[in-house]
Amino acid sequence: MKMKNEISSGGIVFKKKGDKTYWLIVQHSQHKGWVFPKGLVGDEEIQESKEKAALREVNEEGGVKTKIVYKEPIKTQYTYRFKDMLIKKDVYYFLMEYISGDPKNHDWEISNAKFVTKEEAIKTLTYKTDREAFEKALLIYSSGAGEGN
Repeated sequence: MKMKNEISSGGIVFKKKGDKTYWLIVQHSQHKGWVFPKGLVGDEEIQESKEKAALREVNEEGGVKTKIVYKEPIKTQYTYRFKDMLIKKDVYYFLMEYISGDPKNHDWEISNAKFVTKEEAIKTLTYKTDREAFEKALLIYSSGAGEGN
């Protein structure tokens, strides 16, 4: 079996509404899993940075404009099969704050996108790697990164 390495970048996006915080999750239209928005780095631009790719993918898949509030990404890794290829994927998630937009304006790769509570996100996320990344993001967020630090 052939092997391929991929690097993706995305965002764990929060939105504050009053004293509540909501988190963006998206449902992939092919595998139907609930995940955080992400995509290939360098998909559209050869020397694209992980940060630029993350902001672009969140806008495409999540329908929203955001800003990165914590410079250090949360890295996850997993392997999956696609046809006769084994793909080893490194994913870099950035903690992001919602600026504007509507999750309904997502692209074709996503069948649903919405802001949910922390509890609903933990319950809904399909993959262990996303739940672990979310736990790390919550620690960063609770340490004050969401306050503009």
